[in-house]
Amino acid sequence: MTNTVKPVYMKLRDLIAAAIMDGTYPEGAMLPSVRVLAAQEGANPLTVAKAYQQFQLDGLVAVQRGVGMYVVAGAPERLRAAERAQFLKSEWPLVRARIERLGLDAADLLARI
Repeated sequence: MTNTVKPVYMKLRDLIAAAIMDGTYPEGAMLPSVRVLAAQEGANPLTVAKAYQQFQLDGLVAVQRGVGMYVVAGAPERLRAAERAQFLKSEWPLVRARIERLGLDAADLLARI
């Protein structure tokens, strides 16, 4: 299994995406300012701005000039769908292969949920 190192802005993007999907930042909620999030996460403000810019380009957040960025309607479900597709494409085949390699039974795994 290969171990890839994610750029910091992608780690921040994943953190923000998870917060949107789990309702920490619901539809219509303002995201923390670049400086506030940078301070919270110990990151460079330019790195946080890059992560936020990606959300804006993807149409998941909108900018209200002079106020900040807020989560647009439908963003949580759009993120969930994209994350689900990415998981099934990239991660699930590795998980499935490991389950098979270890000789685990799907029914037994499901019973442990």
